[in-house]
Amino acid sequence: MSFGFTYNSPVGKWLGFIAAVWVQAISGNNYTFSNYSDALKSLMALTQLQLNNLSVAKDVGKAFGILAGLASDRLSTPVILLIGGIEGFIGYGVQWLVVSGTIKPLPYWIMCIFLCMGGNSTTWMNTAILVTCIRNFRKNRGPVTGILKGYVGLSTAIFTDICSALFASDPSTFLLLLAVVPFTVCLTAIVFLREIPPSSTNVEEKEEVKYFGVINVIAVIIAVYLLVFDISGPHGKVFSQFFAAILLVLLGSPLLIPIYLMVKKNIRENSVNLDVEGNNNIVEPLLLGEETVKKEVVVVKEDNVVAVVKVVEKRPRVIGEDHTIFEAMRTLDFWILFVSFLCGVGTGLAVMNNLGQMGLALGYTDVSIFVSLTSIWGFFGRILSGSVSEYFIKKAALPRPIWNAASQILMAVGYIFLAMALPGSLYIGSIVVGICYGVRLAISVPTASELFGLKYYGLIYNVLILNLPLGSFLFSGLLAGLLYDAQATKTAGGGNTCVGAHCYRLVFIVMSIACIVGFGLDILLTIRTKSLYAKIYASRKAKKASTVLS
Repeated sequence: MSFGFTYNSPVGKWLGFIAAVWVQAISGNNYTFSNYSDALKSLMALTQLQLNNLSVAKDVGKAFGILAGLASDRLSTPVILLIGGIEGFIGYGVQWLVVSGTIKPLPYWIMCIFLCMGGNSTTWMNTAILVTCIRNFRKNRGPVTGILKGYVGLSTAIFTDICSALFASDPSTFLLLLAVVPFTVCLTAIVFLREIPPSSTNVEEKEEVKYFGVINVIAVIIAVYLLVFDISGPHGKVFSQFFAAILLVLLGSPLLIPIYLMVKKNIRENSVNLDVEGNNNIVEPLLLGEETVKKEVVVVKEDNVVAVVKVVEKRPRVIGEDHTIFEAMRTLDFWILFVSFLCGVGTGLAVMNNLGQMGLALGYTDVSIFVSLTSIWGFFGRILSGSVSEYFIKKAALPRPIWNAASQILMAVGYIFLAMALPGSLYIGSIVVGICYGVRLAISVPTASELFGLKYYGLIYNVLILNLPLGSFLFSGLLAGLLYDAQATKTAGGGNTCVGAHCYRLVFIVMSIACIVGFGLDILLTIRTKSLYAKIYASRKAKKASTVLS
């Protein structure tokens, strides 16, 4: 296959990363449920508990992400992307058929299956993207994760604003976009994204940091652009079309990096091309350790002949080395990370899934602004925490989990503010939840790879994100659904509704307590991993010093 580049070249490497960014920019469809949930509720005459259980079914799809994790060690990146694209096309396509009135509403349990398929489709996309890109840029895990997860956060606002600009926030058109656009982008990424050897020199690593900085700047421009559009009020048709066109140009602008590298390569025709050979499945851990312990045993035989026998014993894995999923689950650190992750993302998902009803309860007729605010500020939380945490690891050996702790306590304060239901509290609450949820995702992903290695990372990542369906079930399906229905009044047709600050007050109080528990766990993990990050810092410093001396 010839496209004027090889996959192992800098041009091919960055074309693959840009394609990954595009996939992430359209793979946050799991967070858009609030944009069409009210249409489903009225069309199917659902109670709030039934509606919340539909959102849980969507998030349960992530529980089957274990399949994507298992496949990541056996199938190629293009195949995994293709599976995700097709599954999303079917899952959201059927929902579009129902909401658009093309077919009659399906039975409740069948709708749950198709929502589950839509939710599961993103696990295939995210697994293919994260595992491949973290392995390709393993020395810059923080920035890579921040950028990719940042674009996932922006994807909700991208879909919401484009639909609002071009189709007046029509729920059926929105679902059609969710079905068609991710499938098309995945087909594009299949062409370019491959797993290749990571950078091997400090020069290459510095170039990566420079280009990541460019992508960060572009991403921030996109986020600010979306934010300005959201807060600037109603817009005319021509202006909205112009907005959408500029947004597409901004999304395509990271292509300037591989174009620049291609031009640079052509100009330097006489330069020496260093072809790096190696296994495409490079999964070298950050800290290399001996897997075996050698012992000498003295054996005295019956004829008084003394022999020394060397016995090789395999020692247990230590944090920082490659772990299988079972080895990881036997460590206390895994469960501390797992439960603290549940406290953060579970409560955050409850807010995102219920933003529509929260806005209506407080008297807002259009809740799309809150969905966009959560998405955009979630982007800032993801992209900044990834780069900032990486900087402090390299400069001061500061453990990455400390940033999770900071986000948990801020999120607890945000929930208390939402419970007070002051004027404008939903605006502020949407921003705070978005930021903290973004930090939680962007920090936990590289933390898991640093604690348990990259060799089996695809499966470990998908076990970790079981917290998404679990948290959605506990905090959204049970907590928010039951407490809302307890306050609501029945409507004609079998549904119900609740208006007033009391509808979600107790929900917010319970979730703030959960975040305080998560804060304590993150502090504990920070203390337990302090020595690991000190070793990572020392290892990087030693390599840098040896390079300078040579």
